[in-house]
Amino acid sequence: MTHTMNWQQLLSSARFGETQGTLDLEPGRTPFHKDYDRIIFSSAFRRLDRKTQVHPLSENDHVHTRLTHSLEVGSVGRSLGTRVGHALAHKLPAHMNAGDVGALVQAACLAHDIGNPPYGHTGEDAIRHWFRDSANAHFLLGLSELEKADLQTFEGNAQGFRLVTQVEAHRFQGGMRLTFGTLGAFLKYPWTVDYVQRGEAKKFGCYQSELPILRTVAKRLGLIELQPDRWSRHPLVYLLEAADDICYGLIDLEDGIEMDLLRYQEVEDLLRPLLEEQWQVVEPELEHADNQRRRLQILRGLAMEVMVNAVSHAFVRHEAELLGGTLKGDLIDYCSPVIHQVVNNAKQMARERIFRDPRKLSVEIGSYSTLGTLLEAFLSAVRERILDGEATFRNQRVLELMGRSAPAANWTLYEAYMRAIDFISGMTDNYAAQIARQFSGYQMPVRG
Repeated sequence: MTHTMNWQQLLSSARFGETQGTLDLEPGRTPFHKDYDRIIFSSAFRRLDRKTQVHPLSENDHVHTRLTHSLEVGSVGRSLGTRVGHALAHKLPAHMNAGDVGALVQAACLAHDIGNPPYGHTGEDAIRHWFRDSANAHFLLGLSELEKADLQTFEGNAQGFRLVTQVEAHRFQGGMRLTFGTLGAFLKYPWTVDYVQRGEAKKFGCYQSELPILRTVAKRLGLIELQPDRWSRHPLVYLLEAADDICYGLIDLEDGIEMDLLRYQEVEDLLRPLLEEQWQVVEPELEHADNQRRRLQILRGLAMEVMVNAVSHAFVRHEAELLGGTLKGDLIDYCSPVIHQVVNNAKQMARERIFRDPRKLSVEIGSYSTLGTLLEAFLSAVRERILDGEATFRNQRVLELMGRSAPAANWTLYEAYMRAIDFISGMTDNYAAQIARQFSGYQMPVRG
């Protein structure tokens, strides 16, 4: 029997954690616009302004943060979703139009990095490294194998799912209470860590603590269960990933120019193949730009438009495979060879010329010490609370810092650790560094 998903379920406007039914429908503001608003007004989203995108703690105000990156991905995602919505207009639920599909994708894109810890992907690795260090093995005593794996394979995507469904807003009562449609488009990896452990996936999107929620979301959306507790991806996830690829493929290069790591002409030469057919029209517009930054903005905007058109067409062409959960790779792979090559070249240039900048590397190396200090302090405190029922004076002060994230004495060790991870991963780069210095007995330098 061939399984397939359907748009009536996939675009569900019902909310996780709520039972009011159609109360969410009001003129001019759809449930998916409300999702966008709930995300953008959340404190977790606001903190992305002080979290690393590419360059940690950069002093250049033009370099992207996680917040500006997320806003830009949301903008591209809205364009992609709206274009796809127009093409699928006759298949949408009765209460939806193309703009609603755009709003849904935009909301999911807005939240796609919301679970990232301080220092971005380096922060993820620092947390994994600490839990894998044999010197910290005693912290894992008493946990199941999959609970250990959640910590040793800390994943910003799974943390993001936990945050929007549990931690933010209605704490452990539905979280942000987003629509099932938006949650589906947000879930890049609808499976748990055991598939990473077995080498069947590189990333995962749900901790053991949120597995019941994932099952509920998957059932409500009609996602295809490929293996036990592993589902096919929501088709709109592919638009989210394409929007992310388009943005960081181009924006990383823009940041590289701002940081004097790349020359403008290198970037123009890389992007020009996308615009070759219209170059005679494009070139005079570029010449009118009064500086390189504006010239780059024009070039980037035109390149994005070409990519958005190509990706939305690829989605519609491959709708059957997307609904059947059989599409291999990313939508960029199904665009023209020129687009595929430009995106790959952009990523390679960023890896070789931007990600290895010594200023970036030195801060990233320091992040291992910073996060290690925080994990040692907070996990020692919560472990003592759970195992002994109370905490020493020092650890009580640490628990007080956690506020409402501090565990109760009757919780499981895994629950307590996850609350500590919630607190640490929610920190901004600056706050994490500040707290770690204070925990280390930081003293102001003596002036001689």
